[in-house]
Amino acid sequence: MSKRAVILVSGGLDSATVLAIARAQGFECYALSMDYGQRHGIELERSKVVAESNGAVEHRVIKIDIGNFGGSALTDDSINVPTEENTDQNNEQIPVTYVPARNTVFLSVALGWAEVLQAKAIFIGANAVDYSGYPDCRPEYIASFQTMANLATKAGVEGDTISIEAPLLTLSKAEIIKTGIELGVDYGQTISCYNPASDGVVCNECDSCRIRAAGFASLGTADPAI
Repeated sequence: MSKRAVILVSGGLDSATVLAIARAQGFECYALSMDYGQRHGIELERSKVVAESNGAVEHRVIKIDIGNFGGSALTDDSINVPTEENTDQNNEQIPVTYVPARNTVFLSVALGWAEVLQAKAIFIGANAVDYSGYPDCRPEYIASFQTMANLATKAGVEGDTISIEAPLLTLSKAEIIKTGIELGVDYGQTISCYNPASDGVVCNECDSCRIRAAGFASLGTADPAI
């Protein structure tokens, strides 16, 4: 059996890079995207394009509407997405764009598919450098989920561990983009905006847009998605 991996693919810059990294490492890649009630549903359209263009063997979209609970600017229309203009209204240490338990839910679903596939790894685009302060993007979180995965699965108990891989964890956005360019990622297919228009035009004001723009700017490279 070939070496398989489940890749969490959102349609964004980071997950497109992770998919390319996994493929470059020789994995047969199974892309997994979540319809979780996000306001920016266009990312699901982009995730399909990203999966196909980066060589995924299969791409599945799973509907788990954790957004039904609200509690995040990415799922609740009553909460404004922070911009340069309204950032002063959002002084939380963890910003309102944090989606409660999102990565835990996503990784758990990926873990189930990985067991069925007899996959050796799950790849996630979590990043602890150029990110927005989310608790589930920290190295200690990834390590803790790995421990849980070892305890909670038949594969782990039998010694055939499914590795949780977060290759972008300590990279800057510029380093991520440079890696992706070297691997042939077409970033024009991706979207990183927290508050895009229905046709995919980005706001250029949210935290995610600014971090992405700074990454391309630091490399002296134009963002092909703009």
